[in-house]
Amino acid sequence: MKLQTEIPIKQAAKLFGYENKLLLLGSCFAENIGKKLDYFKFQSVTNPFGIIFNPIALETVINAAVVNKTFTEVDVFEHNGIWKSFAAHSDLNASSRLEAVIHLQEAQQVLREQLTEASHIVITLGTSWVYKHIARQQVVANCHKVPQKEFTKELLDSQKISESLSRILKDVQQLNPSASITFTVSPIRHSKDGFVENTLSKSHLIAAVHHVVDNENVHYFPAYEIMMDELRDYRFYNADMIHPSPVAIDYIWEKFMENYAFAKAQQTAKEVAVIQQGLAHKPFQPESQAHQKFLAKLYAKIESMQKMYPFMEFLPHA
Repeated sequence: MKLQTEIPIKQAAKLFGYENKLLLLGSCFAENIGKKLDYFKFQSVTNPFGIIFNPIALETVINAAVVNKTFTEVDVFEHNGIWKSFAAHSDLNASSRLEAVIHLQEAQQVLREQLTEASHIVITLGTSWVYKHIARQQVVANCHKVPQKEFTKELLDSQKISESLSRILKDVQQLNPSASITFTVSPIRHSKDGFVENTLSKSHLIAAVHHVVDNENVHYFPAYEIMMDELRDYRFYNADMIHPSPVAIDYIWEKFMENYAFAKAQQTAKEVAVIQQGLAHKPFQPESQAHQKFLAKLYAKIESMQKMYPFMEFLPHA
């Protein structure tokens, strides 16, 4: 008897391992998977410009990296004593105009480097709703609490989104024609737009993605469908009933690894997890002989792992 709907997932044509570099861009679900990759010590970078929810804003920063745009003072603005950019998340905010421009330029250089070097790029789309700053005529990545009267709000249709995604693919492939690109749609509900409106928004994203997923280097990972159909129970949500719980994130992560990572990488990740758990262990008697033996074995595992993968760094957990 089957008590759960199982979403079929097509295995990626190009799997990744610890030798590969991964770039994750997009909504906060990209951050969730990025944190997993970081925990398991893969070579990954997530969102140099911070969380970006809509495809047009993603297209803007990707294109800026590809053409090697030079950010200047006109790309930032001051609001409530803080310098910000409509192209980036508040993570790049600064206390001075020059510092804000430097943050943008540094983020762009990181993004350009990763777009060039990454063997796998994962782009997570969050919403079809966009806000356009009226004076700048710019679709923004973040409104930065600027008064709503300064923006117009628009729901992108699937054609506009697919055109934007096609331009993203063209830009990425210009820098890195061999990169494997995976699109996902975030399972996180954007309830501030309204629940009906969120469903409409997600449907536009899904339709657009499937329009561009048509070759062996462009994939779709069904994170949204897994959350909606395999995990259709509120016990898989956080207390806000909007964001996936840690259990749900772990479940989707495991599905991602099973279908996108080499078997060897999956085994290595389990060994890394043992080390991470050891580093997180809080002993009752730190000076005891038993704990010292435990540490010796742990450090031997770390040394062995770093011989195979010199880029790995392990730090004791706080």
